[in-house]
Amino acid sequence: MKYDIAIIGGGASGLTAAVSAKMTNPQKSVVVIERLARVGKKITATGNGKCNLSNMNISAYNYHGSVDAVEIIQQMPDYKEFFTDTLGVLCVNGKEGGIYPRSNNATTVLNALRLKMQELGVIEMCNCEITDIVPGILLKDGFKLKHKDGEISCQRLIIASGGYSAPSFGTDGKIIRMLKNMGYVTSKICPAVAPLKVNPNKLKGLKGVRVKGEVSAVSGGKVLRTEKGELQFNDNNISGICVFNLAYLFQKYEGKLSLVIDLMPDIPLVNIMEYIYSIRKSRAEYILEEFLTGAFTKNLALYIMKNAIKRPLTDKISTLTDDDISAVCTKIKALEFEVEGCSSWQNSQATMGGITASQIDKNLRSKRKHKGMYFCGEILDVVGDCGGYNLQWAWSSGILVGRKAASDDKD
Repeated sequence: MKYDIAIIGGGASGLTAAVSAKMTNPQKSVVVIERLARVGKKITATGNGKCNLSNMNISAYNYHGSVDAVEIIQQMPDYKEFFTDTLGVLCVNGKEGGIYPRSNNATTVLNALRLKMQELGVIEMCNCEITDIVPGILLKDGFKLKHKDGEISCQRLIIASGGYSAPSFGTDGKIIRMLKNMGYVTSKICPAVAPLKVNPNKLKGLKGVRVKGEVSAVSGGKVLRTEKGELQFNDNNISGICVFNLAYLFQKYEGKLSLVIDLMPDIPLVNIMEYIYSIRKSRAEYILEEFLTGAFTKNLALYIMKNAIKRPLTDKISTLTDDDISAVCTKIKALEFEVEGCSSWQNSQATMGGITASQIDKNLRSKRKHKGMYFCGEILDVVGDCGGYNLQWAWSSGILVGRKAASDDKD
C-alpha cells in the first residue's frame, strides 16, 4: 500500500490537511489513517456538539506554547474562505466572538469535510492503529508505517494524531511517545482547557455551587492572568470556562499556583463593606447563619461565614466585630484555593505541551533528518483558550502542512 502522502489522525487538522493536499496537487495520492472506526469523532463533540469552529477575536493572548500559532493562522484562509467557499458550510457568529455552523450542529462540519475528501479522492483507512514509524535513509525513501495487518509506505508524512486529551476520541498520546523515541523533543505535557484540582477538604459545602465571578491565577503573589465567568465547585475541583482558560498555567507553575476568586467583581470593596455594615445593623438579632442571606446562595453564604468567622454560626449577628466584617469582606473579594493538580485527560479538552518549535521550521516541517515529515494540530506545543481557538489552529495548521506536503518535491 503506497501513497504520496499519508496522514496519521482523522481529526480536525488531519482531515483539513487531506483536503488541502489534494486541492494543492490533485495528482497526489492521499490517505488518512484513523485508529477508530470512523474519522472525526472529536469534531462532533466540540462546542457541546455545536462545533465552535473559530473566533472573531484571534490574538496571541489566546494561544500558549512555543509554537507561534497566530503567525500561521494569519497566513491561512479565514473561516469564511475555507468553510463557506471551499466546503459549503454556512456560518454564524455566536456569543463572545465564537463562530458556529449555521446548522448549530457539529456533524454538519464533519460531513462537509468528508464529502470534500470523497470528491477529491482522499482515501480513509479506519480501524488502523500505527504501531511504528520507520523513516527511510534518504528523503526519497519516504516512510513505512507499520500496523497489525502490515505496513503503509508514503513519500510524505503528516502527523495529525493529537495529544493525550479526551482519549475516548482516539487521542491517547501513543504517537507522541513514538516521536520521542525517534529523538523529537517535547515540552512538559499536561491537561489543558480543563478543571483545576484543589484540596477536597477546602471544598466541603460547595459541591454543586455555581456563581459568576472573577478568578485569577496567582503564583508567588503575582497575578498571572484573570478571567471572568461562571465558576462551578465540584468534589475536588473548580470548573467553568474561566478556569479552563487558566489551566495551561499548571504546566509552568505546578506546586506554586493558586486560584483567587472575587465573588463580587462588579462591586468595589468599599461598597461591599458599606453593605455588610448595614446588614449587621438591620439583622442584629438574627444568627450568623443568616448574615449573607440575599447576597449569595445558601451553601456559598454559609461557606464564607464558616471560613471567615471561627465561631458558631448560631451566635447573633450583633456579636460581629469590625475585624469579623473585614474577614468576611476579604473572603468575598479574595477566596483562595491552592491548585493541587489538573483534571484527568478524560475531562480535558486539549493538551498543553507537545513537539516544540525547536523541532520544526516555519512550515511545520521537521528540522531533523526526516524532512518529509510534517506536524499539525494538537500534537504541537501550542494550545488555545476556549471559544474556537483550538479548532482554528487545527484548520490553519492542517491547511499549511497539506499545501507544503503536496508541493515540496525538490528537497
